Amino acid sequence: KSVIFLFQQGGPSQLETFDPKPEAPSGIRTVGDVIPTSLPGVHFGATMKQLAKLAHKFNIVRSYATKNGGHNIQPIVSSFSREAAISTHFARVAGATRANSGVPTTAVLFPASVDENVPGPSARGNLSATGSYGQGFAPFIPGKGGKLQEDMKLSLPRERFLNDRKSLLVELDRLNREADADGQINALDDIQQQAYEVLLGGGVSKALDLSREDAGTLAKYDTSRYDGGTRWNKVKRGKAGLYNAQANTIGKLLLQARRLCEAGCGYVTIHASYAGVWDMHADGNNLNMTDGMEAVGQSFDHAVAAFIRDCEARGLSDKILLVCCGEMGRTPKINKRGGRDHWARLAPLILYGGGLGGGKVIGESDKQGGEPNSKAYDPGHLISTILRTMIDPGQLRLISGTPQEITQLLDHDPIDGLGT
Repeated sequence: KSVIFLFQQGGPSQLETFDPKPEAPSGIRTVGDVIPTSLPGVHFGATMKQLAKLAHKFNIVRSYATKNGGHNIQPIVSSFSREAAISTHFARVAGATRANSGVPTTAVLFPASVDENVPGPSARGNLSATGSYGQGFAPFIPGKGGKLQEDMKLSLPRERFLNDRKSLLVELDRLNREADADGQINALDDIQQQAYEVLLGGGVSKALDLSREDAGTLAKYDTSRYDGGTRWNKVKRGKAGLYNAQANTIGKLLLQARRLCEAGCGYVTIHASYAGVWDMHADGNNLNMTDGMEAVGQSFDHAVAAFIRDCEARGLSDKILLVCCGEMGRTPKINKRGGRDHWARLAPLILYGGGLGGGKVIGESDKQGGEPNSKAYDPGHLISTILRTMIDPGQLRLISGTPQEITQLLDHDPIDGLGT
């Protein structure tokens, strides 16, 4: 199975997404309308129009808290993950590349992988963190320098390139020396294999090349209609083009991630939120809740709904797990400017596919949407759930040399109530 982690950096509001509180007092209650979903008695914030129709296909966790109210990249990298990206633990078990596919085991997608003209990567943290494992298990990150497809094409014939190996071997020798100096010589085979397969196999380039996708499918993932033009220029993030950048790329990023998984990639992290477009303080830098949910929520809703429908049509609902969350939630109390501030004690979380079934609402929050009112879950539970989707703990224990960090993460309790 594969995992796609769609990271909503900035901290999405639980009250305007998947746990609205229309009956809460003024100054707390959900901003905007609340709409029914395909699950009886379950409602979402009005921006989640398409996902409301698909609520029976995914799972909502309403008692999840990150326990940290600062901007960071948890739960992807934090003390909960032993300071290594979740994907790195999987790569350590599965290897840095997929055999004979030319596709790395793990990847991180920034908007530049689908549009070279948008602002560059910014994640308020290192999504490539490998902890104690070494750089041989770092994820593949396309699109850093733009012109992705051109950069990934070899100008020499395959036979000539293999015969004239000097340029490739020089780079491999450098990696060899670095690995030896860092005590990571065991990762060298993975580094060499990835270098050869990525350069010569063509699997990555083909998977990332959306021009190879069916035109009808591309249209379904197209979120460019949510570009706000100059409407969001009243705040600094708007002037910088960050809201429109997400609106124009989030659908394509999910499509690219699906293509990578079908090609053999095991874990894809998507960072579409530019260091925090979900950060709706209404403070001059960021939009208020009303405008923010229009600028950010609509494209998110469309993209995730398109992904779910696509996976259902392709028979991928048991093969790919999609996780959507940020590093925190938002305050129940609306500030005087119409925004919500950082909140560590409750955050929205949804999970689709991966053989976990759908239509479950796990846990509940209090009347104000600020605290769990049932068993609370944290990033440790989420990480265990993700890794257990990909790794059988019993089989892993039969493999000698498995790092203790991985077994500890798997031994943590997962989120209750998930599964077919």
